[in-house]
Amino acid sequence: MFSVYEQTHTPKEIIVVDDGSTDDTSNIKKDFPNIKYIYQKNSGVSFARNTGVKNSKSKWVAFLDSDDQWHIDKLKKQVKFHYNNPNILMSYTDELWIRDSKELKVPKKFQKYEGDIFEKCLSHCIIAPSSVLINKQLFNELGLFDENLEVCEDYDLWLRIAKSHKIGLVDQKLIIKYAGHDDQLSFKYWGMDRFRVSSLEKLLLDNHTKKLDLVQESLIIQELIKKYKLLLKGAIKYDRFSEIQKYKKRLTELNSYV
Repeated sequence: MFSVYEQTHTPKEIIVVDDGSTDDTSNIKKDFPNIKYIYQKNSGVSFARNTGVKNSKSKWVAFLDSDDQWHIDKLKKQVKFHYNNPNILMSYTDELWIRDSKELKVPKKFQKYEGDIFEKCLSHCIIAPSSVLINKQLFNELGLFDENLEVCEDYDLWLRIAKSHKIGLVDQKLIIKYAGHDDQLSFKYWGMDRFRVSSLEKLLLDNHTKKLDLVQESLIIQELIKKYKLLLKGAIKYDRFSEIQKYKKRLTELNSYV
């Protein structure tokens, strides 16, 4: 929260969505009386972010997860970027990873790209939600975060946007991500590709109304085949018989399109 108030570009409004916390989060109004505080029963990260978007009166929205921090010039640099690139409705930044007070080397697979980045977003999520600045026009056009997804909801939304829109990059480390917390969702769920597969399948199903081009459709199918092979390998290792049959069947179906 302090990193929001320290911004050199002052946000027009600050909304804190408390997703059913049992600590002293509700006392935040005492320290920051100008915020809009919204409490909801625990409903998950997608619901919380959507609540914030729906209650925002601003044209542009930025997110800050509770275990992340913004650089003091984060908003200033992104606002300048969009001023110079008015046709781009979403941007993100590079990030710094910290664990136990030490900087971590960010894996190469999280390299950042700009422009038509749909293909770069297929394997995994390269865009941290706390790094994003997004015009609400995109939510009106493509929908909000999928509340049926317990994790990978950001991956899902960025893919929907990247399918038809260019995404800007401010290529500087303007957020800090503090890694290694036990309550991080990436540690809570096994087989994260199960959720990514769900998003990719949804894109294929929606294709009759929200047209993918032939290249995008082919890329999705290829990525699904990779992910189903990995999931099948894990299912065989742990004797998950129903999943073995499910993944084998879907691989047969997908291979028929290749």
